[in-house]
Amino acid sequence: MIRVAILGGGIGAQHLAAYDRLDGFSVTHLVDQDADRCAALCGDRIAPLSTVEAALGTDVDLIDICLPPHMHAPVAIDALNAGKHVICEKPLATSIAQADAIAQAAGRAGKSVFPVFQYRFGPAFNRLRALQVAGLVGAPRAASLETHWNRDADYYAVPWRGTWAGEQGGAVLGHAIHAHDLLATFMAPIKAVTARLGTLVNPIETEDSAALIFELAGGALATSSVTLGSARDETRLRLVYEHLTATSHTVPYAPGEGNWQFLARDPERQAEVDAVCAGVPLEPAGFAGFLNEVGKAIAGEPNRAVTLEDGVASIALVTAIYASHRDSARVSLPLPADHPMREGWQP
Repeated sequence: MIRVAILGGGIGAQHLAAYDRLDGFSVTHLVDQDADRCAALCGDRIAPLSTVEAALGTDVDLIDICLPPHMHAPVAIDALNAGKHVICEKPLATSIAQADAIAQAAGRAGKSVFPVFQYRFGPAFNRLRALQVAGLVGAPRAASLETHWNRDADYYAVPWRGTWAGEQGGAVLGHAIHAHDLLATFMAPIKAVTARLGTLVNPIETEDSAALIFELAGGALATSSVTLGSARDETRLRLVYEHLTATSHTVPYAPGEGNWQFLARDPERQAEVDAVCAGVPLEPAGFAGFLNEVGKAIAGEPNRAVTLEDGVASIALVTAIYASHRDSARVSLPLPADHPMREGWQP
């Protein structure tokens, strides 16, 4: 049994619900400064705590960090130094230097870090993986991503949101980071980016709009359109491969669910595509799918857990996006070790 302490009862409440659907985990402690929320989540089965330090002093195996972004890296490093495995909500860190420090702490401790990219886990992506294994997909050619969500004054009423000090970034850090992870995971690694960012919707410090062009390994091209001023929350992905085009539904926070289309470029192979999709078994999705793979990884079993390297790559990409916008230039990845934004992209 993997014993868990959750730090933060906001998004941490969704983590808790996912743990409750799985065997192999026991959430024993939860930290939240909102005493009423903490009591409601803990009930009579979880020990409520008021400080991070208290959680790090418990005998749990895994610390699940669901705190504001500026706290992620220092708390992750403290948890690793305390001998715990770590789950960390996005973003893993708010600079390349912080991400490297987390990796160094994990190496010293001999513990694992699992950045949270729960969108990877859902029926559609299970089908896409199966189609790739079956040889029905081919090389990536093009992709378009839409992260069109609605964030208004109520959302930004939380004091740290929309600020460089608290949130450390805007829509490309806290929202579209998921879609960009899916692109790198299911298409190809991102090798260059050209970006334009804007603050067009809300009176905040950070960006709430973006238009991005990605160049992928192997030559494929992709675009990403981001806004927090949409009439409703929608996420849309279209992934075009050599032999297949995969088009998502518009489910905003679970893009691996909904009614996807998988269309063979050669109509005579559509029956093969349909047969593979029909034969894919159901697996846990979203946070439950993410955590299920974490459990396998900690147990030393074959797994598809999100890795520390994935999280570090996501922070390098965010850095490149901010650098591209501020310099009005195409930025190649990987970034050089002496990149001027290595210590952060905050103004």
